[in-house]
Amino acid sequence: MAEAKATRKAERNLKKARIEKPIVVKPSDQQQLPKSKSSVSFSAKDKGKRKVTHQDIVNTPEPSRKSELPASFVVVAGSYEKLLYGLEGTITSSESGYEFHLNPIFIFPAHVSSIKAVAASPNGGKWLATGSSDEIVKVWDLARRKEIGGLMHHQGSITYLQFPSRSHLLSASEDGTLCLFHARDWTVLRSLKGHKGRVNSVAIHPSGKVALSVGHDKTLAYVGFDACHEEGEVVRWSSSGSMFIVQSLSSLDVFSTDMVLRHTVTHPSRIHDLRFLSDDPQFPPTIIAEMVGHSNRVKAVETLHIALPKTPSKSEDARAQTTIACTISSDGKIFVYDLAAVPAETKETLQLHPEVEYDTKGTRLTCLTVAEGRHAGGLTVVNGERKEKAQDTDNEEEVEWEPHFEVDVEVEDSLRA
Repeated sequence: MAEAKATRKAERNLKKARIEKPIVVKPSDQQQLPKSKSSVSFSAKDKGKRKVTHQDIVNTPEPSRKSELPASFVVVAGSYEKLLYGLEGTITSSESGYEFHLNPIFIFPAHVSSIKAVAASPNGGKWLATGSSDEIVKVWDLARRKEIGGLMHHQGSITYLQFPSRSHLLSASEDGTLCLFHARDWTVLRSLKGHKGRVNSVAIHPSGKVALSVGHDKTLAYVGFDACHEEGEVVRWSSSGSMFIVQSLSSLDVFSTDMVLRHTVTHPSRIHDLRFLSDDPQFPPTIIAEMVGHSNRVKAVETLHIALPKTPSKSEDARAQTTIACTISSDGKIFVYDLAAVPAETKETLQLHPEVEYDTKGTRLTCLTVAEGRHAGGLTVVNGERKEKAQDTDNEEEVEWEPHFEVDVEVEDSLRA
């Protein structure tokens, strides 16, 4: 069914992105990360005062994917109209293939001003965080669908939220600060000041040893290294942590960890969000598919690996798992795509149509997160282990992950300069 919905027939003339040739950099011209200065470390293993260097990041093994994938998912989207939408995504199977479903589980005004950021705790965690122009980060119990409280540490609109782990929440604001909260008692563990204005986006390396942030001051905060010539709006690490990408207006710059610009992609219109699906620095980005369907700008995209239900033996589309992409748009619609139909290589650009959609009837959607739902067999993943779903996560053991910040005064001064 996924292949049937993916067609190469163009519905309308779409503008094409331009991919520039890979940049060849001589070894003498490469800029290594400063080895004499330390960075922010989120790793439990680095509790001493050892410096985090470029070599540490390069030698970090790729994170292993947990064996138990969720069999369902929860889509949460915020809006300019202060409304928070929660949709449960499920998949059913038949002889003709798979069918995707989206059913609303909550819709309510979550803030007194527009919602600008939303995040869900990973690995089956129960926490949901929302940030707004009202300068408040609200915390919700996603399983019980109730509000826990508000975090009022920032003095500006909340611009970005992310859970580095199930036990910690990272927030960014227009006041130029980043805050790390403990998800057990919601105390502030550390407040970082590195930008001279609004922080637009934050990305934590898969190793947990370093974080990137971009802001209105046209800087990329990475051990005090200034690598941006324009205001970066979004920054993302690849899944292996070997590359990261910075988005600014209609361009995408792909960097390796030695801060060398590898590729540049220029789009004819403004880009709002991005995600890595694969990361091989030896090959330039190639356009192989377009996810179509929205009639207005796409504001955000999220991806998630999920398990698929068993199909009848006669089914030709029998798969154990797939990757979904969820998008929101200013047209008020939420789309879910099945990326299984996307080929590794193709001479023609494939057009991928949504498997299922939800129409908010004109709501201006602003932010998006996709949380894991129930796991196959009624189990959930807790601290990397499969446990009974009925277990109350309030009483679970503390995650063996302790944030450790290691910022020299010299580095902080260079960031503030």
